[in-house]
Amino acid sequence: MNIKSAYIIAGPTASGKSDFAHKLAKRIHGAIINCDSVQIYHGIENISASPFAGRKFSDEIDGVPYRLFSILPLSEQISVAEYIALARREYDIVCANGYVPIFVGGTGYYINGIVNGIAQIPEISAENRARARDMVAKNLEMARAMVAETGATDSQRVARALEVFFQTGRHITEWWNEPRIGAILPTPFKILINPSMDVLRKRIAGRIPCMLAGGAIDEAKYIIDNNLDSSRAIGAGQLCDYITGKITRDVAIENWITKTNQYAKRQKTWFKTQMVADTVIDHIPTSDDLIAG
Repeated sequence: MNIKSAYIIAGPTASGKSDFAHKLAKRIHGAIINCDSVQIYHGIENISASPFAGRKFSDEIDGVPYRLFSILPLSEQISVAEYIALARREYDIVCANGYVPIFVGGTGYYINGIVNGIAQIPEISAENRARARDMVAKNLEMARAMVAETGATDSQRVARALEVFFQTGRHITEWWNEPRIGAILPTPFKILINPSMDVLRKRIAGRIPCMLAGGAIDEAKYIIDNNLDSSRAIGAGQLCDYITGKITRDVAIENWITKTNQYAKRQKTWFKTQMVADTVIDHIPTSDDLIAG
């Protein structure tokens, strides 16, 4: 096996990338660096399908170091620039300690930042950040219309586009065309794990009972009790609606599966159009893929 200086293991949800990354790390003395925008939060390990679901959180699993998992409360926001700064710091620490860095996740804008760097957008003031999030909370459709040219639709990306406009008077798309900074160099070896949607649908439906049994309901109750944002993770909103009596348990599970399938399809589209992988695995990875990689 020809070991690279660093890896990115990407793929849609339920593709088996986390297990594959862990096995690769065991083989090559690697360390896992989270590249998932939901697994970075603590308190929703089951809902987010984190490697730490069902286990006590620590800095490692089975001797493999894990970084940037469960580090933020759900009450906090994190921008791509802030993530890249954290990721670069962990990359340097991992390398200094003699491990091979392995970025793992399915968040496209994190992966893009690692590979291509990020625009040099000025720091956003607390006032403008609060102003943007308040507008999104009160009227998401109007906020979307204000930043329509960016293509942002989900609340977090819309808020980011708004705060940049409020701070700089320029749309975020203009900043994207400026020279970029922060990319990991040399570029990590990119492995895309990309099974068919038929395979993913079965795995998504099959893992939700395990997530429920592992404590997802308690995580949703925590969100409700602390008045936290249930839209941060697919599954959280559906479970919160069930707990508060808005829908039945069966409908909550059905909606959770549907939303996750839709997310997986969006991820697959992003990987098809935005990521040039060095190796593509079009099935759930096996030990043979590990040896070949």
